[in-house]
This record gives sequence, C-alpha cells and structure tokens, in this order.
Amino acid sequence: MLFGQDIGIDLGTATILVYVKGKGIVLREPSVVAIDKDTNEVLSVGEEARKMLGRTPGNIVAIRPLKDGVISDYTITEKMLKYFINKVCGKFVFSPRIMICVPSCVTEVEKKAVIDAANHAGARRVYLIEEPIAAAIGANVDICKPHGTMIVDIGGGTADIAVIALGGSVKSKSLKVAGDKFDDAIIKYIKRKYNVIIGERTAEEIKINIGCMYPKTVTERMKIKGRDLTSGLPVEVETNSEEMLEALKECAEQIIEGVHLVLEETPPELSADISEKGIVITGGGGLIYGLDKLLQERTGIPVTVAEDAVSCVAIGTGKALNHIELLEKGNAVKIKRF
Repeated sequence: MLFGQDIGIDLGTATILVYVKGKGIVLREPSVVAIDKDTNEVLSVGEEARKMLGRTPGNIVAIRPLKDGVISDYTITEKMLKYFINKVCGKFVFSPRIMICVPSCVTEVEKKAVIDAANHAGARRVYLIEEPIAAAIGANVDICKPHGTMIVDIGGGTADIAVIALGGSVKSKSLKVAGDKFDDAIIKYIKRKYNVIIGERTAEEIKINIGCMYPKTVTERMKIKGRDLTSGLPVEVETNSEEMLEALKECAEQIIEGVHLVLEETPPELSADISEKGIVITGGGGLIYGLDKLLQERTGIPVTVAEDAVSCVAIGTGKALNHIELLEKGNAVKIKRF
C-alpha cells in the first residue's frame, strides 16, 4: 500500500508520460481510449486502445480525448487520467499531488478543464506548469538565471515557442502545428499525389521513417498500403523522402514563422543571449529529420535537439515537483496551485 505520491504528467495529445518523484518516468502510453458506445463502458486505454484506431466495429469507438494540446472530451479524459493514476499508484492512503503541463497560451477555461479532470480522477492537489518551461527544465536548462533561452517544444497537438528568463516565459507563442498536423499533411499529400487514402497510423510510420523538413543526402523510399479512391480496392504504392519534404513544407514554414514572430518581440538583451546560446528543440515532433538544420539556416542561430527530446516535458514536470514549496513562494515558473 502506497501513501500519496507526487506525480508529474505530460498530458500530451498523442502520448501521456507519467513521472513519479524518486522513480523517474514510469509510464508512457498513447492518449487513446476505446469505449463501448452502447454501454459507455471503457474497454481499453493506452497502447491497447491505439491498436483499435480505425479498426473498430460499429458499437466500439477509439477516441483521442485531447486535441491541439487541450481537452476535447472531458468525460473520457477524466476516465483516462483515473486509469493511468491508478496504474501508477496502485492503492494509496492519500491521494497524490499532481503537476500537469499545459500549452503556454491555453485559456482559463481550458486550464479549469484540466484541473477538474485531475481532481475528479483522484488528485489531492493539482498544479499547472507551462510546457515550454517544463521542457526547458527537462533539457537541463537553468531557467532561473537572467539569461534568455529559446525553447521550441513540438508535441503531438501544439508547437510551443517561448523565450525563458528568470524562471518565466518572457515571450511565448503556441501553434496548432505539430505531430498530428504533420500526419494530416502526409495523408493529404498521398491522396493528392497517388489518389490513395491511408490511415493515421500509416502516416505516422511514414513520418518517423522517411519524413523530413530538410533535403536528405540520400533519397529514402518506403512502400505503403492504402485504399485506391477510384477502384476502392487495397493498393500498394511507393513514396520517398523527397515527396515528404514537399508534403511537410507548409508545416515547416508555419513553425519557422512562429519562431520569427517570437524573436521579433524579444527584448534586445535576451535576443543577444539567444544568438549566443542558441535555440533548443524538444518534443517528439522536433525529432523529424532536418527541422533543426532548417531552423538554423533560416534564423542564423545555432539550434540543438535536446537529449531524450520526447521525455523532456515529463522530466521537467517531475523535477519541478521537487521545488513545489519554493516555487509557490516565489511564483517562479508560473506554477498555479488549485
């Protein structure tokens, strides 16, 4: 039997990561829930539910209850959180304190939805932390010093761009252009180019294997299966990295534009820090080939991809748990307590 633990949750659109104080990341599963529409019963959560996406019979539906970084289905999110909290904590005497990361530009209504869902799922107390700040902490950036650091955190639903100094965001922007939009762009391109429909999982595999935002030295190829729009029959086609460069061009431009806008609004002294220290990319979406090279080429600023970029937000959220009392007193890293 466990007493109430301190838990950090990266409540991602595509993946949920849970960090337990003293243990590190203990859970990493897709943000998917499968429910029976007739009984409203939850059938499976996480990886098992993800396998059902696009493959369920009429009475079963696989839902991703988070969209663009925020809750789109409150009831299902609450059930999903409760499942993961119970899976991590088991039986506990006291409910856990939970810190959850949110995109930098969420509204008060969206914040309240996250807080309520966590409370109803069994949290003793809920804290919120902005994603780029958590990402910076997870990437081992010292955010408390009076030096400017730019973080570009690209997850499944949002790309959060922020300039951080003295424990808070000086300038930030949240774009709804991230991993899911990359998948959508690939689906649309394959449909337009080959007249073939592919599913989300296939698009994600293409993105991971041959997706790129900067020309590759060697063209990579991949065979994919889908449904021919003309005949309605299954078909196999071959795509390559050059085509993916074209498919993802618009998404890349939107991210570059977002970085430019934040840089334009950044105070000169912090801009000087950024030009010296560079830009840090975090998040699973930031691992797509060539984004760092493109960003460096277009801004003239050194760009690095953080080590273990996928886990940075969860690690940072967990590390912040160690300083809850200190952070509350100084109101640092914009932690809000509820």
